[in-house]
Amino acid sequence: MTHRDRLQQLFRERALQFGDFTLASGKKSSYYVNSKKVLFHAEAITLLGELLYEATSDLDFQAIGGLEVGAIPMAAAALTAFHRHGRAMEGFFVRKKVKEHGGKELVEGQVRAGDQVVVIDDVLTTGGSVVQAIEAVEALGATVLRVVCICDRLQGAREALAKYDFRPIFTIRDFGIEPPKG
Repeated sequence: MTHRDRLQQLFRERALQFGDFTLASGKKSSYYVNSKKVLFHAEAITLLGELLYEATSDLDFQAIGGLEVGAIPMAAAALTAFHRHGRAMEGFFVRKKVKEHGGKELVEGQVRAGDQVVVIDDVLTTGGSVVQAIEAVEALGATVLRVVCICDRLQGAREALAKYDFRPIFTIRDFGIEPPKG
């Protein structure tokens, strides 16, 4: 079984929930992909790190990260995988809003003007959350080379990210679910 196959199995077993849900995008859904049920599982996070490494190792970039909360464990997994493969890498996360104390930074970690970065997120519907992270790192003067998510729900994220190299590890169809029409 490949890393991808096993991670898909873990997502199917642990993350997929059915019922009546309101998503971060505001859309209603009969299913929910709760990635946190997988991202805090030792085997799953290790597999995810390897898959994020595979999805980005062809690029020359300095940092990987995305919007809190989902991207934090993802970035940690990717950084661990990059280290295992002998490659230096920085991580970051973007706050949803600036803290009122401390450094009052929106982007935490090491991202500087001129850096090339990969932005990651767990589950995308319309792409609004990942666009928020992209705008924050671009405001620092960084260039986004690729956007990678664990699962694209196929409800507008690809279109919102049309000017980026967007690569989902899975789409919702990989879990046997068809996205709503229109």
